[in-house]
Amino acid sequence: MREIVLDTETTGFEPSEGHRIVEIGAVELWQHMPTGRTYHQYINPERAMPQEAFEVHGLGDDFLRDKPLFAAIAQDFLDFVADGTLVIHNASFDMKFLNAELSWAKKPTLPDAQALDTLAIARRKFPGSPASLDALCRRFGVDNSAREKHGALLDSEILAEVYLELIGGRQPDFALGTQPAQSSSASDKSWRSYARPTPLASRLSEEEAAAHAEFVEELGETAIWSRFR
Repeated sequence: MREIVLDTETTGFEPSEGHRIVEIGAVELWQHMPTGRTYHQYINPERAMPQEAFEVHGLGDDFLRDKPLFAAIAQDFLDFVADGTLVIHNASFDMKFLNAELSWAKKPTLPDAQALDTLAIARRKFPGSPASLDALCRRFGVDNSAREKHGALLDSEILAEVYLELIGGRQPDFALGTQPAQSSSASDKSWRSYARPTPLASRLSEEEAAAHAEFVEELGETAIWSRFR
């Protein structure tokens, strides 16, 4: 299963009000393990950066002036994402910006069903508790000390760690980081345990077995051990 943990930085809150994406960062996971492939791109928004947004991510007009327009990087972005599940914190925000930019660039938009919202997962799992990325880092002990300002790639890397904790810890399906290039029929199946063809010999001595049987007998018929005789 291929997943893309993704984050964006923008000039504001609403593309309908003329705000644009200025940075995209993404981390590829395969079977819930990082593959080492990332996507990172700064983008010229073709407009001035509001002070409030600059204070959040520190990306100013001078820095962004020589960066490519979204239309120039749109296809590379789509090629990287492909049909992978998009893991995003507060997915509705990033998806509305990505689809607005893709639409303006006359490129195919991304279906909402392709996105998995970690904010929604956190709120379901910990109702009533803070669910910001920083709050989840504190809850799971994820190091976010480098996050002095928001940055799309750094936030994606942090979110990838948080996401793996949200779904039950690293390698929840025991996939052991199998890469797509190493795919086989076995890697496409859920992990299952199998009984040994030849049971292991007991390590209990006859004296130990007799002592245990005597102890269980003293507990009476309601003892839980009686169910496993």
